[in-house]
Amino acid sequence: MQPIIAKQILPWFGGSAAVWTTCLVFFQAVLLGGYAYADLGTRLGPRRQAMLHVVLLLASCAFLPILASAGWKPQGDEAPVGRILLLLTATIGLPYFLLSTTTPLLQSWYWRRFSRAVPYRLFALSNFASLLALLGFPLLLEPALSLPQLGWLWSGLYAGLVILCAATAWNSVREIPAGSAAAVAGAAGTGGAHAGAEAARLAAPTRGVQLAWLALSALGSVMLLAVTNHVTQNISSVPFLWVLPLSLYLLSFILAFDHPRWYLRMPLLALLGVLTPWMAWEIGSLHLAVAVPLYFSGLFVACMVSHGELARIKPDPAHLTRFYLMMSVGGALGAVLVAIAAPLLLPGYFELGIALVLLALLLPLRLAGALRWAGAAVVVATLALVVRGAYDYSSGMRVMERDFYGVVRTHDHLNPVPYRAMYHGAIMHGGQLLGETCKNTPADYFGPTSGYGRLFAALREAAPGQPRNIGVIGLGAGVIAAYGHAGDVMVFYEISPRVIDIARRDYTFLADTPARVSVVLGDGRLSLEREAPRGYDVLGIDAFSGDSIPMHLITREAMALYARHIKPDGAIVFQATNRYVDLLPVIKRLASELGMQAVLVSDSPDEDPQGPGYWRSSTDQVIVTRNAALLASRWLREAAEPIQDRPALPTFTDAHHNLLRILK
Repeated sequence: MQPIIAKQILPWFGGSAAVWTTCLVFFQAVLLGGYAYADLGTRLGPRRQAMLHVVLLLASCAFLPILASAGWKPQGDEAPVGRILLLLTATIGLPYFLLSTTTPLLQSWYWRRFSRAVPYRLFALSNFASLLALLGFPLLLEPALSLPQLGWLWSGLYAGLVILCAATAWNSVREIPAGSAAAVAGAAGTGGAHAGAEAARLAAPTRGVQLAWLALSALGSVMLLAVTNHVTQNISSVPFLWVLPLSLYLLSFILAFDHPRWYLRMPLLALLGVLTPWMAWEIGSLHLAVAVPLYFSGLFVACMVSHGELARIKPDPAHLTRFYLMMSVGGALGAVLVAIAAPLLLPGYFELGIALVLLALLLPLRLAGALRWAGAAVVVATLALVVRGAYDYSSGMRVMERDFYGVVRTHDHLNPVPYRAMYHGAIMHGGQLLGETCKNTPADYFGPTSGYGRLFAALREAAPGQPRNIGVIGLGAGVIAAYGHAGDVMVFYEISPRVIDIARRDYTFLADTPARVSVVLGDGRLSLEREAPRGYDVLGIDAFSGDSIPMHLITREAMALYARHIKPDGAIVFQATNRYVDLLPVIKRLASELGMQAVLVSDSPDEDPQGPGYWRSSTDQVIVTRNAALLASRWLREAAEPIQDRPALPTFTDAHHNLLRILK
């Protein structure tokens, strides 16, 4: 359910990785509500609890199918977190709430009927089923089925689950056998035997133990979201990359609660002592081959320790609903801290470092004797490395501001010439030379030998003095405005208010260009959908978050929208520079479907015999057009390269695209 609904709404909110973390806040909060409902429901007594649950199950069918209405699409000026939470509540709220009650309710009913069998292993079985579903989504379901098909399939299966759960609820109360388990389980609601209630009361976990349940589950949740953010902001915001860390998180629950033999306590604590400072050391690393295995391994070990310690202090099954309630409180708290509190309180991506320090604190708290000193040494080392990483991340920054869509930083380089760079996430996204004579010179990915530079030169040569109509999805520092001439009209589409403020405050491209410039706030694709055809001569697609690609900008539907907004002889320019994802065959296929040509222009300033400047960056840009004369111009003819088609690659659509097929 989680990747289906998140994949559907991801394009509506800019394709940002923060969409997934906001979804996780909703999932964890509703899980908390479901566990609280299960815990409080035991006080109603078995029959009334079962009747209430059956009524709610039947009512939840009114929410089917789980496909969000297009009326929830944002206009651009809404608070995204609140709108996402409202959308999820209205679309999947009651079905998800009832699904979240399944684990504690069924185990409670099971314990009531079969008091000699300990039900905690059912928690491992439940998580194993969830793991199979999560792994099956990117590997089996997503490649084979479209998004509407997935929504209807899920809804049909849920209707079957409603029938199954209703039958189970009825059977669980049809015949309650005599014995203490039923008395204990239903004492609050049915006035069960005094001796059983008294025994349960005496065995009730202390407040300190319950706080330990909360803290350990919160730590696992914090690590899950912090690591997911760290990876997805630099690769791509697609369910495939959300599923992997969530699968590791579930796997740790499976192993910890299936049997004590899977939690190898001392070896795992020792691994945690090695991996925690190592992750702190690599916190600024952009090397995918190192960072992803390290952080996913670290996440798994962290969750194994957190959940393994949690399983070691689990209570008697008579208190299992309270145990699950405190676990869900911790999970929801961890999600809120990372997804909501961190963007509001922290100016940059510091939550992973904070999580690593908290994780290291587990060692001296859970170890004894001389080993406690070793754990304290790990805490000191981790803290020192996190502080060093935070210093490197923020040192010398003129500006560091954060919103729902990411962190924007600016930094002034002084030698060999003054230059102000803009960073979004860990990636530089444009900048400006600061000298009066060269401050309006396009640099970085937009130099004169880039795809943009050559395209604008070819257009000016073909029709000197003719005003141009130019649109760009993604503002950055506004470097492309440097190509504007008097009479030109330039429209930038930018989803982040912070980026707009900084581009106007820290850079002068928008103010210095002789072209008439306007900036439209909101997701570029949604903004274009609401507009009449613009008749652009050039439409640039340059919207990235860190190194992450909003996949909804490179689908069949998106390409048809771009084609509607350009002139018949106009051009679309895709920024295809990426270390991890090969966009070239995707764009080639989309262009071919519309009868357009797609060529690659690679710019490598390092090969410039006159010597490169560090303000110029190597880049790959794809130009898509029907204008054969434009591609034959001397500016493009000498640099444009054909793109190799991949016949086996399916066309990317809004309903069906798979990142696995285009990983480098």
